[in-house]
Amino acid sequence: MASPTSINPAHAHFESVLQAQLCQDVLSSFQGLCRALGLEPGGGLPQYHKIKAQLNYWSAKSLWAKLDKRASQPVYQQGRACTGTKCLVVGAGPCGLRAAVELAMLGARVVLVEKRTKFSRHNVLHLWPFTIHDLRALGAKKFYGRFCTGSLDHISIRQLQLLLLKVALLLGVEIHWGVTFTGLQPPPRKGAPSDFHTPSAPGSGWRAQLQPSPPAQLANYEFDVLISAAGGKFVPEGFTVREMRGKLAIGITANFVNGRTVEETQVPEISGVARIYNQSFFQSLLKATGIDLENIVYYKDDTHYFVMTAKKQCLLRLGVLRQDWPETDRLLGSANVAPEALQRFARAAANFATHGKLGKLEFAQDAHGRPDVSAFDFTSMMRAESSARVQEKHGARLLLGLVGDCLVEPFWPLGTGVARGFLAAFDAAWMVKRWAEGAGPLEVLAERESLYQLLSQTSPENMHRNVAQYGLDPASRYPNLNLRAVTPSQVRDLYDVEAKEPVQRMSDKTDSRKPATGSVATQEELLHWCQEQTAGYPGVHVTDLSSSWADGLALCALVHRLRPGLLEPSELQGVGALEATSWALKMAEHELGITPVLSAQAMVAGNDPLGLIAYLSHFHSAFKSTPHNPGPVSQGSPGTASAVLFLGKLQRTLQRTRAQGNGEDAGGKKPRVEVEAETPSTEEPPVPEPDVPVTPPSQYQEASAEDLCALCGEHLYILERLCANGRFFHRSCFRCHICEATLWPSGYGQHPGDGHFYCLQHLPQPGHKEDSSDRGPESQDLPTHSENNMPSRPSIPGAPQEGTTPVPSQPTRQLIRLSSPERQRLSSLHLTPDPEMEAPPKPPRSCSVLARQALEGSFVGWGMPVQSPQVLVAVEKEEEESPCSSDEEAEEDVPLDSDTEQVLWNLAKNSGTMNSYPTWRRTLLRRAKEEEMKRFCKAQAIQRRQNEIEAALRELEAKGMELELALRSRSSSPEQQKALWLEQLLQLVQKKNSLVAEEAELMITVQELNLEEKQWQLDQELRTYMNREETLKTAADRQAEDQVLRKLVDVVNQRDALIRFQEERRLSELASGPGPQG
Repeated sequence: MASPTSINPAHAHFESVLQAQLCQDVLSSFQGLCRALGLEPGGGLPQYHKIKAQLNYWSAKSLWAKLDKRASQPVYQQGRACTGTKCLVVGAGPCGLRAAVELAMLGARVVLVEKRTKFSRHNVLHLWPFTIHDLRALGAKKFYGRFCTGSLDHISIRQLQLLLLKVALLLGVEIHWGVTFTGLQPPPRKGAPSDFHTPSAPGSGWRAQLQPSPPAQLANYEFDVLISAAGGKFVPEGFTVREMRGKLAIGITANFVNGRTVEETQVPEISGVARIYNQSFFQSLLKATGIDLENIVYYKDDTHYFVMTAKKQCLLRLGVLRQDWPETDRLLGSANVAPEALQRFARAAANFATHGKLGKLEFAQDAHGRPDVSAFDFTSMMRAESSARVQEKHGARLLLGLVGDCLVEPFWPLGTGVARGFLAAFDAAWMVKRWAEGAGPLEVLAERESLYQLLSQTSPENMHRNVAQYGLDPASRYPNLNLRAVTPSQVRDLYDVEAKEPVQRMSDKTDSRKPATGSVATQEELLHWCQEQTAGYPGVHVTDLSSSWADGLALCALVHRLRPGLLEPSELQGVGALEATSWALKMAEHELGITPVLSAQAMVAGNDPLGLIAYLSHFHSAFKSTPHNPGPVSQGSPGTASAVLFLGKLQRTLQRTRAQGNGEDAGGKKPRVEVEAETPSTEEPPVPEPDVPVTPPSQYQEASAEDLCALCGEHLYILERLCANGRFFHRSCFRCHICEATLWPSGYGQHPGDGHFYCLQHLPQPGHKEDSSDRGPESQDLPTHSENNMPSRPSIPGAPQEGTTPVPSQPTRQLIRLSSPERQRLSSLHLTPDPEMEAPPKPPRSCSVLARQALEGSFVGWGMPVQSPQVLVAVEKEEEESPCSSDEEAEEDVPLDSDTEQVLWNLAKNSGTMNSYPTWRRTLLRRAKEEEMKRFCKAQAIQRRQNEIEAALRELEAKGMELELALRSRSSSPEQQKALWLEQLLQLVQKKNSLVAEEAELMITVQELNLEEKQWQLDQELRTYMNREETLKTAADRQAEDQVLRKLVDVVNQRDALIRFQEERRLSELASGPGPQG
């Protein structure tokens, strides 16, 4: 029987379109198809229907079925929703093509111009679940058979462009290549404003300025909608862009040839490894290759694609960068990058990350025939202030919309670019539909800006879970949709009429990351608040913000007012001013989370009034919403900077642990594990911290210690002061002594021997034991609930300390001996249900019920149900018997609920069990990769925000230095001017405190990620020992197993401390909800 292609030449052209892998081949094959069918390319939806009518053989029908199913959605109104609307799309990137496809399905006439003539970007994009479903619905598997067949969901930019180009051509989009859009050509002066968006008369509409000279048909094309998808470097005139800047970030991408050998297919992909939670990996990389990275990702697609963030000093040391320049453009310019060194760098990093299993890595070729490796800067990212505008001139209206990188430049480690780009394309097409329906310009713009507010907040977790229902209607995608979040009156400046100049505006949208600045107290308000808080305390008379605080009594009264019960005011009788002030400063830091900005010596001497005002303003901003009552403030005051306070306790706990040295048994040769656990105690004694002496610390006895940086010796201005271990530093100086990385709260330690500060990765360990040298941040102990971090009270002359307060007995300790099953259950961290607690389950009738039956069964050791093989056999059998509509549908993952997935994880923990059940094994592997990706994205979002905070703090320090110099030196300035400067300085102090508090919140999340990673590593390590027969274990094996189990217990306790902290904070926020808001 003859094949269809031998009977009908059009079939051969159609098959060529499907299989073409080069842009020019796609275009030539499609032109041949149109010639064979007697059609003209770019004819819109009528062209699609004609092609479908003539190509009705089996290979084409499966594609038509998918496209017809999409086009049959009511929102498209059978291709008549935008009839008569003429659109110009600029840019054939993934987002521009996706927008063009949607506009074509709406029935609009769509012309697309692209300055390039081929698709050559090998870089790989991460796909969200909805993008996978969306592309499959457009026939992605028909055009690209390997679409999403690996363990990670991704696709190269080139392949994504190719499949979207084919869909756009079939739907009648007119595409012009090698044409550059340079601007708009307004209509001539004639015509009158129209209330409806009807097609303009010839010669009365908007046109495009194009280079080089386009054909007459394109040059005369008049349109009433412009969608710009030309990338971040091109934004149409009239739009304003905001820059989001962090500290220097250098990315490196490398694409290696994928030979698709058996060995290459077996190398696992890397969804993302970040230094922020896996420092040991990057320390090993540094030791082995000299390469210092922040993160690395490896995807396997058309190429072996690697992307990583490298440190500048490492690139300079290895000769990748020839010279250090302060300007980023010059630093990463082609003249300053050594190509050979860059290639060696990327190849070495890729080899290490894949353990050399990819063999000889050969670079793929870029568009210019050179090795496809590059260094790029993503220090700053651009974001358009608005997503749309309307221009009206001489009676002709033009709707302009942005999609893709010219709307929001994505932060590549988050993998959000193509997903949010597609969402923006859908939102832009919805805007065009509303425009075609005759909605007013301001109404259309207000709806579009309301959707734009949601874009940066979207993630797979906070969108509708049923991705199959996603469509053009925003309500099908966004759960919490408010299309009136922005009102028409707020977007008037986005509607340009006649010769009105475009308004360069700041965004109407509030940035939740910006601290509020409208409630900064003046000097008089601060003084009045301090007087209120200290009223009624004996011997305390606050009349100013300088000398009234010299005796320390006022500060002690303020601390007591906010945290009563620490000492009685009567105990301060006879205490020296320096000692009382030292105690109050320490107490405020340890119990209120308010770090000092001046020393006790300076406060007593009264020689730093600006520092004192800045310090007291921190109290005011944190506790100003607390109502003033005669009694003391409750301990759960909402003003407490809880994250800062928690991290401070964490840092001091780490210091105490290190001070204890090797007091604990590091791994005795015990036959059974003995774990110390504290029994619950209702009363917790105030145990003095070992590192806080009763007498004031020596650093407070140094005059003006806060005026000079303890590391560089240079002058410290108020906004620059960072306090650590009682000393003051520049933030820029407070770096690791080895790697010079910025030291974050709770992420550093001070070596008692040399006195230097180190990040936890490079902090020298006692005894320099190999097993603890790379422990990283996971090794630190979190403060437990029973631990009291309270500083000791000031010593009172003539009164013995031990007689002041009765000390309750210490909590008793007991030894817990874990049996073998208990050990195994601890490793899985899954509570074992009692099989006798519930009645026997009903006979299962589905995969999910079978899995739950396994979950509710008896757990032996690993959490492995006894009936698990039968369960999996039944599940696999059911999977095999379920009919699939096509091979493509069979490759989609089986949806799992949380109970089912938990069962499968427990089953998978038994080595070798899942190998017999490939369906579930594949599903679990993909789920594991997805979880890794989520953790990686979360870590990168934290790191990016940390960098942005650091950049913002540098700006605040520069402004604060100018104001402080003005206040200190210009004594002849009018008092009104000085008051204004002081208010501005206090405003900067409040901004700094808000950023520092946010930074502490981020570090809490970092702790969570660290513990998750540590738990996973220990769990895997413990299983290697538990898989061995007990009779075959040596004494060393048992000792190592005991050590791992000890560490696992520590991690469990630390995670428990974090959970308690978060729960206490949540309850505190709930309790403070009805109260006054600050």
